[in-house]
Amino acid sequence: MSDTDTVPNAAPSGQRPAEKAPARSFINQLEIDLRLLGMVGAFIAVCVVFNVMTDGRFLTPRNIFNLSIQTVSVAIMATGMVFIIVTRHIDLSVGALLATASAVMAMMQTRWLPDTLGLPLGHAALPWLAIVAGLITGAAIGAFQGWLVGYLTIPAFIVTLGGLLIWRNVGWYITSGQTIGPLDETFQAFGGINGTLGAQWSWIAGLLAAAFAVAALFSARRNKIGHGFPVKPIWAEAVVMAIVAGAILGFVAILNAYEIPSRVLARDFAARGMEMPEGYTAAYGIPYSVLLLIAVAVVMTVIARKTRLGRYIFATGGNPDAAELSGINTRLLTVKVFTIMGILVAISAVVASARLTNHSNDIGTLDELRVIAAAVIGGTALSGGIGTIYGAILGALIMQSLQSGMAMVGVDAPLQNIVVGTVLVAAVLIDIIYRRRIGGK
Repeated sequence: MSDTDTVPNAAPSGQRPAEKAPARSFINQLEIDLRLLGMVGAFIAVCVVFNVMTDGRFLTPRNIFNLSIQTVSVAIMATGMVFIIVTRHIDLSVGALLATASAVMAMMQTRWLPDTLGLPLGHAALPWLAIVAGLITGAAIGAFQGWLVGYLTIPAFIVTLGGLLIWRNVGWYITSGQTIGPLDETFQAFGGINGTLGAQWSWIAGLLAAAFAVAALFSARRNKIGHGFPVKPIWAEAVVMAIVAGAILGFVAILNAYEIPSRVLARDFAARGMEMPEGYTAAYGIPYSVLLLIAVAVVMTVIARKTRLGRYIFATGGNPDAAELSGINTRLLTVKVFTIMGILVAISAVVASARLTNHSNDIGTLDELRVIAAAVIGGTALSGGIGTIYGAILGALIMQSLQSGMAMVGVDAPLQNIVVGTVLVAAVLIDIIYRRRIGGK
């Protein structure tokens, strides 16, 4: 044998032959987050169980439509709670702050703007000026609480526990304890059933969202290749894209299957001086409030993953001392995080009061617990540094599904709260066990 001859797969002298890499499972090749997969599985299990218990009423288009609009308010706040908990803080005041922001917006529409600026009820500017006032209120209170936590070093638990008592009663004094309404019709469109895209525009929005999601996945793959990172097989990428696009379009199809009652259509035609054609039907489609939640989710995800602020938030939550030594102004960061939370609470106040068509004194009651539970169930670690926006939204959906399903079955409210509390504790326990196993590998 000549010096140039080689033996295939022969190992150099003194070394063991290279071992063949273990075959990766289908799920591993798709590179899907196992926690996300578990939450999706839990959500599907909840839906299937309640659908069986309600004789198929839980998974009807009507109930899914209602479930989606009921989830929005808590889900929007849960995205902000992710940042709060990631930075090792807590906010117990979100429900009370929602009541104050709602009270301000209701009074702006019905009393303050008409009395001070002379704008008549129904004026086109009323709802938008009211929303701006609500956002300013939420941002100011959030920033103030963040300043108390960040610069005066008062524990967030104490500051926001005080806020829970203070802002709930500030909202009561703003309205003198009265229910304020009905709110402006344009404002009510953000509440759900009073504002929807309709079937045609829902399909257009769904197709655009699916195309955007596929393009984002392609862009992420291209960036990984450009930076020399390993990527999943192209077939796995195609499967993930198909799953995402299918989920989006399937959701749109379900919402479009919920038709507007004929009596409502007839009333709308009559209001326009027209007669409804025989056999005419129309669908609600995607509610504006759901579109608002999607917009919030996209913005918060971009902040978390693509901006310096997001990197600072997760770095501070992972190790506050190291973050401060590296030059991050953790005090100002705390103010920013609580300000974001305040703005999101004000947006949720728009959705919650618009869905009720008025402001009531008990609006947002116990929302702080639902929001924290949604973030924790969604995988946000109470020890800080870990959390996802999509996880919090999915956690809010699971929570609302549990409550809605139990209500449909006829479970008493006290027992509903017992079940939700048990699920929260179990979620934290599962999270602790999961992280211990990951840390032990």
